[in-house]
Amino acid sequence: MRFAFSRHFVPALSILVLTTVAASAQSTGTGGSNGSAVPFLIIPPNARAGGMGEVGTGISKDVNGTFYNVGGLAYNKNTQVSLTYSKWLPQFNADLHYSYLTGSTYVKDLDGTINAHLTFLDLGEFQQTFENGNQGAKFRSLEFAIGAGYSTMVEDDFGLGIQARYIQSNLSSVSVSNEKGSGVGRSVAFDFGGLWTPKTDWGFPEDFVSLGFNLANIGPKIHYIDIAQADPLPTNLRLGTGFHFVKDEFNDLTFAVDMTKLLVNRPDSVSVDPVPKSLVTAWGNGKGVEWSTGVEYWYDQLVALRAGYFTETAAGGDRRFFTFGGGLRYDIYSFDFSYINTIVDTHPLANTLRFTFLVDFDRKVK
Repeated sequence: MRFAFSRHFVPALSILVLTTVAASAQSTGTGGSNGSAVPFLIIPPNARAGGMGEVGTGISKDVNGTFYNVGGLAYNKNTQVSLTYSKWLPQFNADLHYSYLTGSTYVKDLDGTINAHLTFLDLGEFQQTFENGNQGAKFRSLEFAIGAGYSTMVEDDFGLGIQARYIQSNLSSVSVSNEKGSGVGRSVAFDFGGLWTPKTDWGFPEDFVSLGFNLANIGPKIHYIDIAQADPLPTNLRLGTGFHFVKDEFNDLTFAVDMTKLLVNRPDSVSVDPVPKSLVTAWGNGKGVEWSTGVEYWYDQLVALRAGYFTETAAGGDRRFFTFGGGLRYDIYSFDFSYINTIVDTHPLANTLRFTFLVDFDRKVK
């Protein structure tokens, strides 16, 4: 990418990037033109959930619970590492590359599971060009967040988790003419989640139903040069449930539903409600919620097929699409992929693929 560089460079680049990536927050279940900064934080990373319409709050018990529900990690006693990659917004050909790396392990002395995670979005290369037409240095724009958390079982059937992350958005690494500083924004955020799997005796598997919640990206606003123009983080609440209909020697069938609400509220074009006020006022902003539904079938715990559907209100962005995916397991290794079918070929999310590679070091192999 190339971009003219002047005293208005960073504000203009900020608009470009936030508009582009907000559209990319696609399946986020909390994306679109939402009035928040750093929307890369709400791009769903895991190809398993991606193939199921972006569900995960009520069913995530593996290492990718770092995104969907940190409380679900309390159920995970294995040491796992997962890496997700996607070329983001392929329809734009915008040189955007998204990666999500996460790992977790159970620590007996802490009676819980600790995790670490890294989110990275490469926004491409830019050319510095001054007002007189002379060219300066080339630089890359990127955003990343790095964090860690802890999850534990507070009851036999209820897990809770909390995590924190440092966020940095490097829209421009070079100084701006007549401005102090460069286009780099920083903030911190916290997540809190829980997952409940009550024991049932209804003729279904013991973990037939699960209910989860995850409140993510609670933190101070982020700014680049002008603190008066700071934007809120994409604070969001996810509620989800899962139903484990079949679980026998060869067959495993799960259905899940998620509801997501972006807890950002702008009463007018200038002001924005701060946290914790926005946690309440955002429910009346007229943008509604987003819904995800998905189904997953495993055969012999070796091959998986997945499908799902995502929808949101017109006021929230009017994104609607189907998702498809699959998975393979061999020994301690798992490979998953997902595909977005937007129905309309010109949609920026059309043909988006995600790939996830997971290593479960403690998995018991048949």
